[in-house]
Amino acid sequence: MATQVHPPRGMRDFLPVDKRARERVLRVIRGAYEAHGFEEIETPVVEDTERLHAGLGGDNEKLAFAVMRRGLTVDDLRAAAAPLELADLGLRFDLTVPLARFIASHRASLPPVFRAIQIAPVWRAERPQRGRYRQFMQCDIDIAGEPGIAAELELLAATGDALTRLGIPDAFIRINDRRILAAALEHAGVAEELREAALITVDKLDKIGRDGVAAELAERGVDGGRLLATLDALRDGEAPEGIDAAVLAPVQELLAADVGIRLELDPTLVRGMGYYTGPIFEIAHPELPFSIGGGGRYDGMVGRFLGQELPAVGISLGFERLVDLVRLPQEHAGETIALLVDKSVEPGEALAIKRALVAAGQTVRMQRRTKNVTGLLEQLAASGATHFAFVRPGDTAPTLDVKPIA
Repeated sequence: MATQVHPPRGMRDFLPVDKRARERVLRVIRGAYEAHGFEEIETPVVEDTERLHAGLGGDNEKLAFAVMRRGLTVDDLRAAAAPLELADLGLRFDLTVPLARFIASHRASLPPVFRAIQIAPVWRAERPQRGRYRQFMQCDIDIAGEPGIAAELELLAATGDALTRLGIPDAFIRINDRRILAAALEHAGVAEELREAALITVDKLDKIGRDGVAAELAERGVDGGRLLATLDALRDGEAPEGIDAAVLAPVQELLAADVGIRLELDPTLVRGMGYYTGPIFEIAHPELPFSIGGGGRYDGMVGRFLGQELPAVGISLGFERLVDLVRLPQEHAGETIALLVDKSVEPGEALAIKRALVAAGQTVRMQRRTKNVTGLLEQLAASGATHFAFVRPGDTAPTLDVKPIA
């Protein structure tokens, strides 16, 4: 009895119709980014383990797939104190760490301010569930070399343009700044050693609610009421007494600009990646309980690899969540002719007809004619074929009776 064969858990196959739909969305995103002056690069799917686990990827480092070194012996396996001692490479868990390494590798060949596009799959050892996969596509744009708020404005404008072209006008971007969070923690009297844990809890507001966050903060030894009250006071864009108003200036400058998409200040926005140093973003949609992208400024990361400081900021579209929202108008592709070949036709004879049609600029598929021609044509139409022709012994390309599939 035949057994069911599935892809690995958390990974998916895509039928041709699904693949075409995904590629259409990617073309729109890529076109918007390129129109804003970003240039596409490509990096390997693996990076050195020491770079992937350099403390830059936050919790995602724990989800990295490791690649075992070649030539390991049984003694090596027994002697290893930790699994990572057996690995020298790992699959990338995001595109930011590879970009930082790329810039460090090619700095001399890049312009002083480099605008990068990366659209590629990444891998994380997630627990598979709805909306969470072990292999998924990311669509990143980053600007390296520009320290001012102009870089953030460019990123937000390009992102807004991409979402508009995709037909998602209701999306908006929540913004905050890690420096605002640091000021709020200090104002609320949170001890230095508790601040990172406190932010992890605040980041759960959408999941466990205000009361849940306050209770968890109390368990951590933090005055949750005071911290949340401070964040609430900042939501109006005014610094409460005891916080320097200058800490709000970068976010206020972003909010005042017209970037083609609605911006909304959210002082409780944390973003889990520890490498963020300034403004942070999260793309939201009113109909969805989860974000469809995010990013922020990470001025310290590239310098870790480059040996000198280089400012950088980036934003990523969550493609797998985004693609389900998109309803692009149907593309009007050229004709695709399906040749329904009789069994009595020699393969070489059918191929000669196909080659002649392809040489004339047609897109052609060959298919053996079956008894159920109606069902076959329905299947071909669903896969994108627009016309068909029967191929019988002695036929040539000019003599074919090509008809549209009704």
